[in-house]
Amino acid sequence: MISQILTACVIGLDVYKILVEVDVNNSLPSVSIVGLPDLSITEARERVRSAIKNSGYDFPNKKVIVNLAPADIKKIGSYYDLPIAIGILSKNNTIQKNEFKDIAFIGELSLDGSLRAVNGVLPIAAGLKQQGIKTLIVPFDNAKEAAIIQGLTVIGAKSLIEIVNHFNTESPEHKEIKPTIVDINEFMQEKTEQDGYFDFKDVKGQLKAKKAMEIAAAGAHNLLMSGPPGSGKTLLAKCFSSILPPLTFEESIELTKIYSISGLINPSKPLITTRPFRSVHHTASAIGIIGGGTNPKPGEITLAHRGVLFLDEFVEFPRNVLEVLRQPLEDGKIVIARAKMRLEFPSDFILLAAMNPCPCGYLGDSEKNCTCSDFQVKQYRSKLSGPLLDRIDIVIDVPRLKINELTDKNIPQGESSEQIRERVVKARNIQLERYKGLGIYTNSELTPKLIKKFCILDETSSNILKEAVRKFSLSARAYDRLLKLARTIADLDSSENIQAKHIAQAIQYRSSM
Repeated sequence: MISQILTACVIGLDVYKILVEVDVNNSLPSVSIVGLPDLSITEARERVRSAIKNSGYDFPNKKVIVNLAPADIKKIGSYYDLPIAIGILSKNNTIQKNEFKDIAFIGELSLDGSLRAVNGVLPIAAGLKQQGIKTLIVPFDNAKEAAIIQGLTVIGAKSLIEIVNHFNTESPEHKEIKPTIVDINEFMQEKTEQDGYFDFKDVKGQLKAKKAMEIAAAGAHNLLMSGPPGSGKTLLAKCFSSILPPLTFEESIELTKIYSISGLINPSKPLITTRPFRSVHHTASAIGIIGGGTNPKPGEITLAHRGVLFLDEFVEFPRNVLEVLRQPLEDGKIVIARAKMRLEFPSDFILLAAMNPCPCGYLGDSEKNCTCSDFQVKQYRSKLSGPLLDRIDIVIDVPRLKINELTDKNIPQGESSEQIRERVVKARNIQLERYKGLGIYTNSELTPKLIKKFCILDETSSNILKEAVRKFSLSARAYDRLLKLARTIADLDSSENIQAKHIAQAIQYRSSM
């Protein structure tokens, strides 16, 4: 009788149930793995053999055939070591249990039989539960992560011996492994201290920039800062994450799945509970930004999902790297197409960018003269294409601070991040209530159809907007983004309808482009 063990594979964020079939034939001793495995799986032959022998069990001195079904799905990774070993031990009756209905196994084996953690356990657990699996056996270090999925029995084992003794109920060595249980509320309520925490109260001056960031955070709008070196652009960006609203549980699960397949999960605290802030150097490649590779993995735009992607020295990025941002900024997702697969990763992030106004950095500066020619300035700014700028909702100048703003200790301290965050959370809650059941969270996600429904203008506001479109030659996309920005400003003002002052303020933030 063929031994059949259930496991899974992850392609992108999609989970597929895999059946590991093990048979033993009277032939020359060997191990053959079929079913479209990659190199890491074919190497499992030696890992599994050593793990079984070093755990004190007999390895069949015959031909072992392992089939990973269905055979048309590419199998990648070390998930399959444990199910292959369980299949072999079940086949030679080392494990007394013959049927493992509704039970799945995932894990990498060390040569001594201990289990090592693998990536992608959370999406696997969620996917297998949807497909009817009731019990999941995983390495001990992955147990808390898998147990986040409620309604699934998760068994965390440290070694192959523990699993064998768990199932051999009639053996003297029998010892049942207790299921892992986690308190989701404890994770969600726990506050994570951010490394190098920054607060807006420590930023001197720059009131206009702070207000713009408050609006950007409230509606998840993209923002570009331009100013001379040392004016505070990077510091403002570092403070930005401190005013973002907390994640909902659904957003936390969504983010944790992404970080799980990327191998960025902390085993002791497996649930991501703070919004990501990804700061990328301008030497990053296009694949590093959008994702991909031989075995496609999420890029920085996906790791910044529901959070912030900060691009300092914006104009220093190669133009081809900047241009790949256009489609994700519009659609909130990135599609990676390959010859044999098509993967889709979420990428609904806030783009936060900073740049100097010219190569020397001092164009328009009140204290230092610019040394750049008109041609150099034009060439410098040409890296930012019209379609890319069209997708940025807010553009602000961050001027040099005055001497008294830097040195005068009597100038009152500005608002703290906590105070600003309260207004942001209030505006976000208004949006959550307004868009309940529509599958969107913020004003920036409004579709043209929803804009018509939720961004209604009176005659005065409409006339102001028409004049702005004519004067600044705004595109249809810019028109829609202006409406969404005005909707956010109105929410911060606790106004049910968009008023003329909200439209006027939104226009000011786009007129610098």
